Amino acid sequence: MASNAAADDPAALLRQGGCVMLLRHAQTEPGTGDPPGFDLATCSTQRNLSVSGKQNAVRMGQWFKARGLQPHRVLTSAWCRCVDTANLAFGQSQLWAPLNSVFGDRVPLPDQTAALRQALDRLPLGRFQVWVSHQTNVTALAGQFLAMGEGVILDRDAKVLARVSFD
Repeated sequence: MASNAAADDPAALLRQGGCVMLLRHAQTEPGTGDPPGFDLATCSTQRNLSVSGKQNAVRMGQWFKARGLQPHRVLTSAWCRCVDTANLAFGQSQLWAPLNSVFGDRVPLPDQTAALRQALDRLPLGRFQVWVSHQTNVTALAGQFLAMGEGVILDRDAKVLARVSFD
């Protein structure tokens, strides 16, 4: 649980650990979802980051660096816009299926949100993780609607402790 002093300072919350920064991927090219027939293994068939989205992802990383924050792990959806956001911000990431998109004909899977909740419950104290995902997953887990490139800090109970914009 966050101390009162940390409640108004997202960086202090992250330093305390036992939490996650859940990010919605950075700004994409216009559109919703992905083009028909997209291939998850082929970035050119997906809706990808725009130039401003790439800049936003870099700013995310600068925000963390300027505050001396290093995530314990950076986990991401397999969609290229999420992988690119994570890699531009942090220089590395690890794919994790529970963060994958459930937009369109992909019905939200209760076990997917349950896996996210279980992982939250097991977050190490004194460390934090970054998860990069999609709006549908953010809403399912945190009940929030984020702009592209925004994040929320969640505690081990999926309670929103802070909302962070990197612009």
